[in-house]
Amino acid sequence: MMPQTPPARVCSPCDGFPVVHITTGTLTPDGQRRTLAATCPACTGTGIRTTTALTSAGR
Repeated sequence: MMPQTPPARVCSPCDGFPVVHITTGTLTPDGQRRTLAATCPACTGTGIRTTTALTSAGR
């Protein structure tokens, strides 16, 4: 029997769509729209949110 791996968690801020292209409103010389790529800062463009263990600082 193979070990089961937990399913990857979809990043909640971007809902699994980590990179979007935003139009600038201008056209290239061949008529295509210029776009800028924007990546999700929470998952750094992977679409999967890794869980990190929180540690509390003692006094």
